[in-house]
Amino acid sequence: MFEHPASPHLSLLSNYDFHLPQHLIAQHPVQTRSASRLLDGRANAPVDRIFSELPRLLRSGDLLVFNDTQVIKARLFGTKLSGGKLEILIERVLPRAEGQVDYPVAAHMKVSKKPRPGDTLLMDGGFSAQLLGRWPKEDGPLYLLSFQEDPFALMNKYGHVPLPPYVAHSDETEDVERYQSIFAKSPGAVAAPTASLHFDTELMKSLDDRGVKTAHLTLHIGAGTFQPVKTENIDLHMMHSEWYSIPAQTLAAIESCKMTGGRVIAAGTTTVRSLESWASTGHMSAETAIFIRPGFKFKVVDLMITNFHLPKSTLLMLVSAFTGYDHIKELYQHAIQNEYRFFSYGDAMLLERRDDHSA
Repeated sequence: MFEHPASPHLSLLSNYDFHLPQHLIAQHPVQTRSASRLLDGRANAPVDRIFSELPRLLRSGDLLVFNDTQVIKARLFGTKLSGGKLEILIERVLPRAEGQVDYPVAAHMKVSKKPRPGDTLLMDGGFSAQLLGRWPKEDGPLYLLSFQEDPFALMNKYGHVPLPPYVAHSDETEDVERYQSIFAKSPGAVAAPTASLHFDTELMKSLDDRGVKTAHLTLHIGAGTFQPVKTENIDLHMMHSEWYSIPAQTLAAIESCKMTGGRVIAAGTTTVRSLESWASTGHMSAETAIFIRPGFKFKVVDLMITNFHLPKSTLLMLVSAFTGYDHIKELYQHAIQNEYRFFSYGDAMLLERRDDHSA
């Protein structure tokens, strides 16, 4: 578990590796959203709780900030004109130029032999797409495709929920509802803001009764969130880019919270990345490729609710930066020993920012 020498070099990828028993990877959500487990990691010793206990762990005047992105049915299947099977995952629906009649999208593609620019792809459902090239440039990681109909309508009718690669089953009716937060209203994500999946209407009422305020922002999560770090020196890793937008009323709520002594609590790492991107740049709406790792100085977020993350992932580095590498190591060890459920459909942690940690 997080094998490292006595004084770990926190820029080494190998220091963020750990062994997770396969049976701890959650394949389905718990029956009731707020019935998942919550590992309270604020103190030195972890405390085992149930997520529905969250309201009594917070204070009147605290501010909970959620990501209201909506997961789109971004996975589509089809064939090439030659008959070869293919799968595309739409990462972004791109803006159209004035007078443009087709609909451009940027997508990942799985196919045995890559089609060429100009080729037509026959999609299941009876519609087609034309391959225009790569995106965002000629050697870019994504494919630029063109549809003749609104991609959101096509995905809603023919698409599949883009479940994470570690979920072994194909999307089911359950996933349409449960791989989506109750706050989802802004279509554009290909992965769920998983910390928000634990909140239900009953829990939100309890938070309101407690005097906890809420606010929202949007960050459209891309497939890059599952992208492994490939360089042993993590400082050389190139982060994927995602678009975020923070409404003025959310920023006003944060200012009010800070002025009255409340705490800003981020529901998930995407909320953390959005808020800290704004604090670093002053941009309320922008692309962000922020890479939060040990040594990062947080300016906004005081507490974080987050699920358990993949080994060697940038999100594991983010939580290590937030509350301390050694503390995260201990919390993950506790979670594995006590058989917490991991990843998107798994359990959650409550973390407090520790500015004085040395590792």
